Amino acid sequence: MELAINTGLKAALILGGDKIEDQFAAIHESPDIIIATPGRFLHLVVEMDLKLSSVEYVVFDEADRLFEMGFQDQLQEVLNRLPTERQTLLFSATLPKVLVDFVKLGVEEPVLIRLDVDLQISENLKTSYFLCRTDDKAAVLLYLLKNVVDLEKELTVVFLATKHHVDYMKDVLEKACIPCSYIYSSLDQMARTIHIAKFRTKKVGILLVTDIAARGIDIPLLDNVINFNFPFKPKLFVHRVGRVARAGRSGRAFSLVAPDETPYLLDLHLFLGKSIKYAKPDTQDEDGVCGSVPQTVIDDEADLLHSWHERYFDLKSMLKVSQNAYQQYLKSRPAASSESIRRMKKFSFSTVEIHPIFNDEAELEKNKMLAKMKNYRPNTTIFELGPLAKTQANVIMREKRKMHSRFVKQAVEESQDNESVEETKNTLVSADEDDLKSFNQNVTVKTKQPAYLKKSAFRDDEHYLTYVSSEHYKEKGLGLESTFERQAADAVLDFTGDENASMKKLKNIKRWDRKKKKFVQDNDTEKSKKMKTESGVWIPKTYKSDIYKKWQEKNKIRYQQNDDENEGDFGKQRRIPRHFK
Repeated sequence: MELAINTGLKAALILGGDKIEDQFAAIHESPDIIIATPGRFLHLVVEMDLKLSSVEYVVFDEADRLFEMGFQDQLQEVLNRLPTERQTLLFSATLPKVLVDFVKLGVEEPVLIRLDVDLQISENLKTSYFLCRTDDKAAVLLYLLKNVVDLEKELTVVFLATKHHVDYMKDVLEKACIPCSYIYSSLDQMARTIHIAKFRTKKVGILLVTDIAARGIDIPLLDNVINFNFPFKPKLFVHRVGRVARAGRSGRAFSLVAPDETPYLLDLHLFLGKSIKYAKPDTQDEDGVCGSVPQTVIDDEADLLHSWHERYFDLKSMLKVSQNAYQQYLKSRPAASSESIRRMKKFSFSTVEIHPIFNDEAELEKNKMLAKMKNYRPNTTIFELGPLAKTQANVIMREKRKMHSRFVKQAVEESQDNESVEETKNTLVSADEDDLKSFNQNVTVKTKQPAYLKKSAFRDDEHYLTYVSSEHYKEKGLGLESTFERQAADAVLDFTGDENASMKKLKNIKRWDRKKKKFVQDNDTEKSKKMKTESGVWIPKTYKSDIYKKWQEKNKIRYQQNDDENEGDFGKQRRIPRHFK
């Protein structure tokens, strides 16, 4: 309202919880601009029977939050009462699907304008992926915060799945003497402001957040992002790590990947147009590498956590609560693409080397020895050892080995040859066309193939079109069509709730019924407490009472209409025309 000073515009503030009689008086003054919450504004509209025929602009700020708080019915009823020739503006930090459905039904010729499009992650951002079990993530996080992140100079945001994970890790970091702030959706606004201020002023170097609570928080000098739970959508990953490495600054993103989250990792790399770079024994560069975590690192921190769980009962109970919450989170988490799931099922994670960030000469030698012990296969069986060495089983096993040893040796040699050929293919550089021109004559010998192979392998290289483009996954993730429906569908980013109530609320969210032409819900509340408007929307009965009539009688105020047709239209009350009538 302060922005309207010296503009000649009159504004009215309508908020729920304020005295409704004062709001009646404010509406009677025919303001140019009304700033209101949906519930109280619709209450006034129904109570005073406002026509709203002269409204030219309607703005929904934080539209995604309005839908999350359950204002679909109120917003739909307000739109139904507005004239068709109006401009509707919706501002939102994210784009949930229910908001897209609302726009397609309530707005003519909608246009999507995106100001925060991050097509790719920043070139100055270094990413690292650590393969570990779900139960070991707390231990790995502790190691990263103690040994990798500089807590005194760098700001680090840790993304967790639910508010219970935030509470648990907060207690763990307190036991480890690591100061931190935390935010989740149900946190009090005053506490939220205090925790963000402590983080921005670098009084603490770590901020524990959930996705739904981190929306709208802008911290320009962020250094690190840690994904405790790997994001289930590539756009969500870009949304998280996009907070780092801005304006030419460098930054790092660490992701802890459990076995059940590896399909999401593959989806991310397909979206980015890159292949997963697994760690090798001689790998030195940490950027973009996916590697395992040494067991010694996990054991040291896991022993410390175990001792705390035995000593502090409240911490142990919080661990149990977070584990139960994670099960609910898995039920609400969208599944990865079927192709990624199929491909990652065939992958053996035991072959992945240790990530370079954990490189240590003594540790490497120790892991090599453990790997040799793990891969050791004795030549004898249990039937040939100890007391069983003199039995009939010993004789049978020796005869079997003598008969099959030749085939086993042949299979081993073939596998070794295949590995050497593969290595040769990877190390030799292919000759190009310029190299071939150095020969005086090039003779190509065509081998004769069966007819059925010729038919199946025929392809016109000049005119052949593949069923997907080379950048199919990138285009799929970014959405390059120009229509609003396509752009909105690709921009949709739904967050999972960070507590049990919000997770259940996602299942009970309202959807648009094409036949009934309205938002419906499978478990509608009892309609005995609601009334149906002319547009078919159900609103609380308390919106229509005698409060306004009693206020009119008490203040001896009535409409000043020129005729009955304009009843409830406040534009006729004043000589100077106002926009709100």
